[in-house]
Amino acid sequence: MTDPIARIGILTISDRASRGEYEDKGGPAIQAWFGRVLTSPWEAVARVIPDEQPDIEAALRELSDVEGCSLIVTTGGTGPALRDVTPEATEAVCSKMLPGFGELMRTASLKFVPTAILSRQTAGIRGRSLVVNLPGKPSAIDDCLQAVFPAIPYCLDLIEAAYLEADPSQCKAFRPAHAKPR
Repeated sequence: MTDPIARIGILTISDRASRGEYEDKGGPAIQAWFGRVLTSPWEAVARVIPDEQPDIEAALRELSDVEGCSLIVTTGGTGPALRDVTPEATEAVCSKMLPGFGELMRTASLKFVPTAILSRQTAGIRGRSLVVNLPGKPSAIDDCLQAVFPAIPYCLDLIEAAYLEADPSQCKAFRPAHAKPR
C-alpha cells in the first residue's frame, strides 16, 4: 500500500499581493523548493491573503482542518512592522509551539544579514499539521528551509501526519535509527 499524497499548504501573507498590486514571489519560491527537494508524492494547496490576524487564523484552520495539509508553510508577516501578525496568528491556532524552528532560522539567516534578529518566525502544531512561518524574500525562504527541513519529516511522523521523503543531494532529512520507514 502506498502512502496518500501529502498535502502542503502554502500561505502567502501580503496586503499588496492579496490585492493584486504585487506579484507573489514567496509562495512560488516555496513550491519550487519542495518540487526540487521532495521525492515522495505531494501537492500544494496555495492561498494568498492580507496581513489580517483573523484572516490568517482562518486560513491556517482551513488548511489544517478542512484541506488536511500535514505541513503548512507561511511566507510574510514575520517582521516587526505594525501589520506583521503571522506569528501571533500561528500561536493562536496551534496547541504546541516549537520555538526551535524560529531560533534556527534566525541563526541561519544571520550568516547573510544582520537584520535577521528582527524576524519573529516560529512554528507550531495544530492537530496533525505542522505550521512553519518563513520570511517573505525568496532567497531567505531557501536559506530557512535548508536549515529547518531536515527535522520536518520526522516531526510529521511524530504527529502521525503525511510521510515525506527528500532527495539527500538537495536536503538531507533526518530520522533517528529507531524510526521505522513506512
